[in-house]
Amino acid sequence: MTATAPPLRTPARRSLTRLLLVTVALLGALLAGAVPASAHAALTGSDPKDGAVVATAPAQVALTFSEGVALDANSIRVLDPTGKRSDTAELVNLCSGDIVKYGVRLRTGIPNGTYTVAWQAISADSHPVSGAFTFSIGAPSATAAVVPSQEVGGGLVGVLYGIARYAAYAGFVLLTGGAAFVLACWRRGATVGPVQRVVVGGWLTMTAATLAMLLLRTPYTGSGKLSDAFDLNGLRAVLETKPGAALISRLLLLGAAALFVSVLFGAYAKREDEAEKKDLTFGLAIGGTVVAAGLAATWALAEHASTGLQPGIAMPVDVLHLLAVATWLGGLTTLLVVLFRAPGIERAAVLRFSRIAFWSVTVLAATGVYQSWRQVGTWSALVDTAYGQLLLVKVALVAVLVATASVSRRWTARLSEHTAPEAEAASIVEQRAGEPEPEPVTVPDDGKDTKRAAQLARQRAAMSTAREKRIRDADPERTGLRRTVLAEAGIAVVLLAVTTVLTQTEPARTQHAVDRAKAGSQVAVADRPVDIRLPFDTGGQNGKGTVELTLDPGRTGANDLHVYVQDPAGKPKDAPEVKVAFTLAAKSVGPLPVVPDHVTTGHWSASGVQIPMAGDWQISVTVRTSEIDETTVDKNVKIG
Repeated sequence: MTATAPPLRTPARRSLTRLLLVTVALLGALLAGAVPASAHAALTGSDPKDGAVVATAPAQVALTFSEGVALDANSIRVLDPTGKRSDTAELVNLCSGDIVKYGVRLRTGIPNGTYTVAWQAISADSHPVSGAFTFSIGAPSATAAVVPSQEVGGGLVGVLYGIARYAAYAGFVLLTGGAAFVLACWRRGATVGPVQRVVVGGWLTMTAATLAMLLLRTPYTGSGKLSDAFDLNGLRAVLETKPGAALISRLLLLGAAALFVSVLFGAYAKREDEAEKKDLTFGLAIGGTVVAAGLAATWALAEHASTGLQPGIAMPVDVLHLLAVATWLGGLTTLLVVLFRAPGIERAAVLRFSRIAFWSVTVLAATGVYQSWRQVGTWSALVDTAYGQLLLVKVALVAVLVATASVSRRWTARLSEHTAPEAEAASIVEQRAGEPEPEPVTVPDDGKDTKRAAQLARQRAAMSTAREKRIRDADPERTGLRRTVLAEAGIAVVLLAVTTVLTQTEPARTQHAVDRAKAGSQVAVADRPVDIRLPFDTGGQNGKGTVELTLDPGRTGANDLHVYVQDPAGKPKDAPEVKVAFTLAAKSVGPLPVVPDHVTTGHWSASGVQIPMAGDWQISVTVRTSEIDETTVDKNVKIG
């Protein structure tokens, strides 16, 4: 018999419509504002800047980060041209208000040349970050300094730690979702072996993954050597950190979860009195919710939600998000196992899970939109950053998953129009009652026909399995439901993988902050000209164009200045007036005006432009395109 998907029933259509309306409304609120938020720490500035050439040795090197970081005396190292440390290994806290800034003092009397700054830190969301840059004293030189080529948190240790993270999430989903499915949808499932294996397997997976993460934490955030996983001193140091405390708390809560699972599949499964079972169900539901929320909080308190914008709101929202994911995907997995491995499930249980799944998705959408707003903030970040692109992939997967779930709801609605699976199974058994059963085999005492007896036993078991499969497959609606639930589970696995990758990706807001910091100041190295290109718009007719400025050689003392003005098509464009001014705000110098001479169409120049001292200079270019239309554009440039 060929089954086709049933038409969308009115209740199912209403439910799907409500879900789409809620999702659209929440997506409307997504990215509506641009309030700053961040997650992984990133280096947003340094003093001296990357590539800078300074006249004399600074007293210290300072680094500015996008969020709170954990550092020690060896987190910032300044290496001279020979590769030796030039800092005093004295960490200086320069934080002020919302500015996260740390530095190290330099030794006195260090020689001129190129210095390498290598840094490593642990961001407030538990992820290790590292980097390196150079600056020069006097003039650039060759350097023998070597920094690790492998980024912290990478290599084999990084792969193993990532696998453990995936496994911990998956274990939480199976443990929480499977238990919730039994208590809220199908109490008889507590006696079903495949359901028990799902929940117990989730507990075992999560416990093993948590232990692995605890051991791998030392090499993951430090040396990168797998052997350091068994360093007791390193483990002791990990336990004193926020991520270490979260992992230990998770292990303790998993101990409580083990007690919960033993009661669920022990005393609860054996309880036959309905009144007593109802009371025990209530107690297990309350206790299980507390344990599940505690497990979810071990992520919220140590990762993305604990830092950035509104952590007091973000952490409980993150707990709700994780619980909704586990209830939906864990219950979906359990239902899939039941449909394929158990002889039958009451239609009422499937309908209950369908309703719970709808509200789980609603909570998931609401909390997911809030989290996305914290980490993205702007529409452009969705396409300009890896985080935004991954988020779009996740949204697309959720849309496909919701569409697939709607088909499952249609099959579920069709189930309610038919008899219970147990009655259908009984009917099939009655129809097949006349089928001949294999005759029992008498095995001689001498044991010569043992092989034959084993073959017949395997045949008998295969026939029994085939008969059970025929019973399960006799309901075309149930077969259709199995297929759509299987499709949902497959998409959910991919969705879970993308979500885990997102937790390890530089959030869009942080990436944009770093990009803006880099764009705010252009570094000039001695004996290399400064080249800047700035668009302008005076507001009048034909007032748009681009100005290009070259300052050669781009250092203190005399320089040659060239200014080129082009129209939007890139052709040379004349203007009634072009002026340039140089300002060093840090030293209250300037503005120093320069009026270049008109050389040819779209070209002005000036010789002997004096830059009196090194620093972060603001170069302002004023362009007048008519008697009344004028504008000034500027750029910060490091001249040393």
